[in-house]
Amino acid sequence: MYIKCWGSRGSISVSGQQYVRYGGDTTCIEIQAKTGEIVIIDAGTGIRRLGKSLLARKESDYTLLLTHTHWDHILGIAFFKPLLYSKTRVVIQDRQFACVDTKGVLNQVLKPPFFPVQLTDLKADIKFDASLTGSFKIGSLEVDMIPTSHSDGSMGYRFTEEGKRFVFLTDNELGFAHPQSRQTEDYIQFAKNADLLFHDAEYTKDEYTRKIGWGHSSVPDVLDLASRARVKKLGLIHVNQDRTDDQMDAIVKDCNRFLKTNTQATNTQAIDCFAVPYNFETIL
Repeated sequence: MYIKCWGSRGSISVSGQQYVRYGGDTTCIEIQAKTGEIVIIDAGTGIRRLGKSLLARKESDYTLLLTHTHWDHILGIAFFKPLLYSKTRVVIQDRQFACVDTKGVLNQVLKPPFFPVQLTDLKADIKFDASLTGSFKIGSLEVDMIPTSHSDGSMGYRFTEEGKRFVFLTDNELGFAHPQSRQTEDYIQFAKNADLLFHDAEYTKDEYTRKIGWGHSSVPDVLDLASRARVKKLGLIHVNQDRTDDQMDAIVKDCNRFLKTNTQATNTQAIDCFAVPYNFETIL
């Protein structure tokens, strides 16, 4: 399974020299199965660059999954160039977000006065598929879902292929129970032995005391989950809109120091922790 990040910033896109290494684009992840299928997670502003890449690679078939429909996860859909071409075929997961289905959400985003081009104006062959829920397969990828501790309808995903696991849990507040949230133990089991876990780590410990209930996790809570789930690699994602590269580097340094100490104390496997940059890519 090939995984590439096209955007890891949270809340709103940013620009400036202090945000170069981790980037300013909001959430968008590309996954390619060994059987060739391309899966896109979220349509944040990072999907603009992904669209240009897909056109250059002459890739025209993909599946779009949404974690939820807050602005930073859907705002880039209007600038996803492949939708302008009739050769493009997109299957979009169809489910409910606060009693609105996916097509309804996109119809609201892509219409005047918010945007001049409507969903019906796009030339791509767009299908909404309600069967992409719970547990399902896309090519050689086995996909499982879990409700996240965030907004109504928000979901996390686990991708398994030939024994390798990638877990994506953005916008998931481990320290506060939102109405649809699961127990921390459920998230630990969902991420158990993952080869790679991307988890929302929006706040430091001190910041979180002022942000409880906002729908995002503190770094210590994420480290605890990753340690208990015994993941191999932990990527901190949903990078705070104001977090500079240097500040993010300092957080990662502290995380790895903690994980090393914890590993020695518990005699467990070491976890490699990093902050997810906008251009991260790997093969599992």
